[in-house]
Amino acid sequence: MDILLLGKNGQLGWELQRSLAPLGHVTMLDRHSTAHCGDLARPADLAATVRALRPAVIVNAAAYTAVDRAESEPELAHTVNAVAPGVLAEEAARLGAWLVHYSSDYVFDGSGSRPWRETDAPAPLNVYGRSKWEGEQRIRQAGAQHLIVRTSWVYGARGGNFAKTMLRLAQERERLTVIDDQWGAPTGADLLADCTAHMLRHVQVRPQDGGLYHLAAAGEATWFSYAKYVLEQVRQALPALEIKAKELLPIPTSAYPLPAPRPHNSRLDCRRLQERFGLVLPPWQQGVARMLQEVFLP
Repeated sequence: MDILLLGKNGQLGWELQRSLAPLGHVTMLDRHSTAHCGDLARPADLAATVRALRPAVIVNAAAYTAVDRAESEPELAHTVNAVAPGVLAEEAARLGAWLVHYSSDYVFDGSGSRPWRETDAPAPLNVYGRSKWEGEQRIRQAGAQHLIVRTSWVYGARGGNFAKTMLRLAQERERLTVIDDQWGAPTGADLLADCTAHMLRHVQVRPQDGGLYHLAAAGEATWFSYAKYVLEQVRQALPALEIKAKELLPIPTSAYPLPAPRPHNSRLDCRRLQERFGLVLPPWQQGVARMLQEVFLP
């Protein structure tokens, strides 16, 4: 099976390089690739890449993810997150190929406290969320065989992430304030990648199981409880590490205004995915602890 992976060096793309390798030959591109275009800001050139390579599966792990900057760059966010996925879906439909695409909890408005289901109506609050929602719609309209995976609060051992930022700040400051009224589930890029490979194997046998799925680690947290867990884990494992932060204080979203409004409720109901594909999603703490072990701990 020939697979085209876009966004090869992002947090998710890096893990997909590993998880997709046993499935077949993987051509890996990013926006800096030269032999073929992997830049989602150039949809026409991207289409030419798909036509030249003729993959059986396209896995799009690339996206415009600068949520606040998107408010001042709506056209670029729209091109990368909406137009390009639509073009990929059109090319996949012509080839009879599968398209795997990743979307976001930001397609919802974050109201209430119930985990969002795939059947709930999207109502994004910001430019980024609107671009991701339009990308989903364009994929469906193109008629390609597809898996759209909505996820939330993605982190990886490679590159920057919330845990690394919290630990750095805790070593620099005596007092940290962290938002405590946004709820979600920290979800490892490795978990997403492994589930993707499993789902792709599954739909080769049962193509009728394609479609939209929610995928996040089990449980729930706020950014405050997430930060608290990270610092507790590091303190226990590395007692000699100098952490200046003596206070970790919860604050409301309103105390930390940003250009793009954030949803308060990013919980995702993942039962459909687990039942359809026979998967068990581990608690978010398990993945975070493993990432900390890999990055920080001896």
